[in-house]
Amino acid sequence: MTDTLPDRLSLNPRSPFHDAALLERGVGIVFNGQERTNVEEYCISEGWIRCAVGKALDRHGNPMTMKVNGKVEPYFLDTKAGDN
Repeated sequence: MTDTLPDRLSLNPRSPFHDAALLERGVGIVFNGQERTNVEEYCISEGWIRCAVGKALDRHGNPMTMKVNGKVEPYFLDTKAGDN
């Protein structure tokens, strides 16, 4: 497995951007200099993340999300722990 993350990744298994192997390894997101833990999907090239908004669900049972623009920096959780 490579140490490069894709440009776009989603937690939703029905999304074409979902990659279960990468998600099992653990992916963290730094957004505009702050650690974010509620990210449902991200895109590095377009500079946005989708975050869960409260506990509200849509009609399909998925969390309601909000798209936020800014600088996205994904990383593997296992490599960040080894850097410190």
